[in-house]
Amino acid sequence: MPFLRNHGLLLLLGFVPVSIALELVAPERHIAIFCTSVLAILPLAAYMGRATEALADHLGGGIGGLLNATFGNAAELIIGALALRAGLTDLVKASLTGSIIGNVLLVFGASALVGGLRRPVQRFNRTAAGVGTTMLLLSTIGLVIPAVFHRLSRGVPNAPELELDTEIALVLFLTYCASLVFTLKTHRALYGPPLASHAASSTAEESALSGARQRRVDRSPGVGRAVLTLFAATIGVAVMSELLVGTASDAARSLGMSELFVGVVVIALVGNAAEHYSAVIMASDDKMDAAIAIAIGSSTQIALFVAPALVFLSYLIAPTPMDLLFTTFEIVAIALAVLSIAFIAHDGETHWMEGVQLLAVYVILALGFYFLPVTRG
Repeated sequence: MPFLRNHGLLLLLGFVPVSIALELVAPERHIAIFCTSVLAILPLAAYMGRATEALADHLGGGIGGLLNATFGNAAELIIGALALRAGLTDLVKASLTGSIIGNVLLVFGASALVGGLRRPVQRFNRTAAGVGTTMLLLSTIGLVIPAVFHRLSRGVPNAPELELDTEIALVLFLTYCASLVFTLKTHRALYGPPLASHAASSTAEESALSGARQRRVDRSPGVGRAVLTLFAATIGVAVMSELLVGTASDAARSLGMSELFVGVVVIALVGNAAEHYSAVIMASDDKMDAAIAIAIGSSTQIALFVAPALVFLSYLIAPTPMDLLFTTFEIVAIALAVLSIAFIAHDGETHWMEGVQLLAVYVILALGFYFLPVTRG
């Protein structure tokens, strides 16, 4: 199986030179360039994730956790930054929406379905899951308030709309920094393996975990190789993202899709593909704590780190600064996604039918975005 996974990634890497060649030889073939660049980003994002995990194994828990937090959504951040530079702020906001709802509905839904097919019930730490869903609720509030303010201040001269959005982005970013301290330092035990009931079993578990961790470190590539892989994959993602963003609007029109749908569904799926795969694999191995941490944690990173970072970057690289004015449908979709995962996570256990329910909500929302006639505001 590892060989097949590596072989599949190597095959997908072949789309990197294909997309570059198409851009050089036939730049008018927007659909072909868009599709090949999408396929090329998938293995590059996977290699970024692997390199980050390898560095985390070698450098220890605290630094490793910080690396995962920093590079966990690097693909989305790169795609968003390049789209901002091209002036596609609506596409950026749509991809943020898609990443949030995709992680909590599609990723965890697929994880619960796959894991639940082999087990009647799967359990996870509901305290940690509760903290995550609360953070997602905060992010929803951070998106709703600017939208309400924009609508109420229409027609009011000199309304400080952009100033409000920037200050809310700062609050979200500082909250994310506080969450890193919470998860990596003060309450790290909540996100680790559960404590054993007896001292003997606890010692045995710690010994087994230590041995497993050491074996993983021994098998993982060295620090130098991991850094080189991370550097090369990041450059590759940047190049492919440039092609993706450059052809997104034309490809969307040719395929009969709105730019909103492309951002919410297609680009969001591409940017989160590696995390989607990791969560499902974790769930299939009955590691639901890891699966729900990936799903909720990634959405939290998007809302509290990537979105504010892109707002700040827009002042430097975009033709106009980016606001936090999402469409009403986007806000409703995010709120429904957060509400759905909160209901699923409140009891600390899940089964395959709950996975089906989450996937059904995602498909319904995706269909809504596909048929939605879009006007911002």
